Amino acid sequence: MQEVIDVQTGQVKVGRADVILKANALGSCVAVTAFDPENKIGAMAHVMLPGKAPDGKGQHECNRYAANAIDTILLKMNRLGASIENIKVALVGGANVLKRENDSIFLDNIISVLDLLEKKQLKINAQVLGGTQRRSVTLDIDNATIYYTEGDSGNMKLY
Repeated sequence: MQEVIDVQTGQVKVGRADVILKANALGSCVAVTAFDPENKIGAMAHVMLPGKAPDGKGQHECNRYAANAIDTILLKMNRLGASIENIKVALVGGANVLKRENDSIFLDNIISVLDLLEKKQLKINAQVLGGTQRRSVTLDIDNATIYYTEGDSGNMKLY
């Protein structure tokens, strides 16, 4: 039986084939999912803020930031034996759920994550970003499958 691990805001979790990673209540946050289907290793970050954490922040606080979370994903996956060449990436979230005209945190998060992944030469294989609906995302590592919900919808296959 597969273990379901909830990935809370600011967390990065990693697992093997016997793990399902799940992030709920994605508003302006962006869930970065990465998996190596060949070695059946996956990771998920629940990114809350763009850019890199200021100096002096603790590890948990650091992973709230896009740059730190993406670095942590790659480090943890590498430690489990993932191959960077095999990594597939999918992104979910980054919505303006409060529908505020001058709110830009959702867009800042999207731009930051996209820019950082490009700099690391990690290809995005699927994404559901923007809009105004909250989302959730589930990564089934064993099946290399990603599902998401939007608003009150049921699970939809992303990858």
